[in-house]
Amino acid sequence: MRVDCQSHVFPRQYAELLTQNRGGIRTRQDGDHYVVQYGELQQFRLNPETYDPEDTINDMDAAGIDVSVISVNIPGPELLDVELGIDGARVCNDYVAEVCARYPGRFVGLASLPMQDVPASLAEFKRALDSLDLRGLTLYSHINGKPVDAAEFAPVFSMAENRRVPLVLHPTVPTWGAVVKDYAMIPMMGFMIDTSIAMLRLILSGIMEIYPDLLIVHPHCGGVLPYLMPRVVEQTEVKGRGRDHITKSPADYYRRVYLDLVSPSVQAMRYAYEFCGSDRLLFGSDRPWVKIETFIDLFDQLGISAQERRKIMGENACGLFKIE
Repeated sequence: MRVDCQSHVFPRQYAELLTQNRGGIRTRQDGDHYVVQYGELQQFRLNPETYDPEDTINDMDAAGIDVSVISVNIPGPELLDVELGIDGARVCNDYVAEVCARYPGRFVGLASLPMQDVPASLAEFKRALDSLDLRGLTLYSHINGKPVDAAEFAPVFSMAENRRVPLVLHPTVPTWGAVVKDYAMIPMMGFMIDTSIAMLRLILSGIMEIYPDLLIVHPHCGGVLPYLMPRVVEQTEVKGRGRDHITKSPADYYRRVYLDLVSPSVQAMRYAYEFCGSDRLLFGSDRPWVKIETFIDLFDQLGISAQERRKIMGENACGLFKIE
């Protein structure tokens, strides 16, 4: 089985709901599109038709993909006014579940949570798992400015560990985006750095130690963290910095993390493969932003064994997301 572990949808009902937000991000309709404004940092044009699941199925068939793991793209409901965020999470999760049911055997879904309200998040997380059969959780690189390791989010990590549900990191516009907002550097570079900061915070804060069975996916070949991990280790293990909440090397915790191969570069894919081996790698495309075939063509150039190809192209994802 061949699995694309990173593919996106976007319900029109959620896009319309975004226009009601009054704090943080602002959204307005512009013809068939929506314009999402992240303060003075970033503006995106959003067209829900780009995410048509029927088109996704056609692209999957053309690329030989059996199953895609789908999630709602940014902006997530954690950025919205509290009540709107709760409604938005339900809309997103109902839609993802409906798409999975409409195309049985072709999709499994990730849940979105209103993380600005932890009790509501726990209730929605339980509903997403028990009633909607969603298979994971999208965890953004910050929660409307709060770091992912903030103490208030501990119950979400505890539930994810207890239920063996993977948390899939996903970038959002970084709080420090002002330093990279020029020249479109936020999507070029800011996203990758922000998920790497989030992942390192999960390690150094002790989250990965407190919850030793927590399942995490770090997308886009791990952003910049695999490349910087030797420096992180030297800083903690030789200089003794940042070790207040951990008892092992950061590299030991990071070895438990899955990386996906969503990077348009054979060199980056090969670095991720050499960094963590085939047991913790997942194939992905980030559809609709890049053609699935583009990543398959790059992946084919790695020249790895048939057994390792099977693991990365599907076996690892099947085990992680409970795909049969």
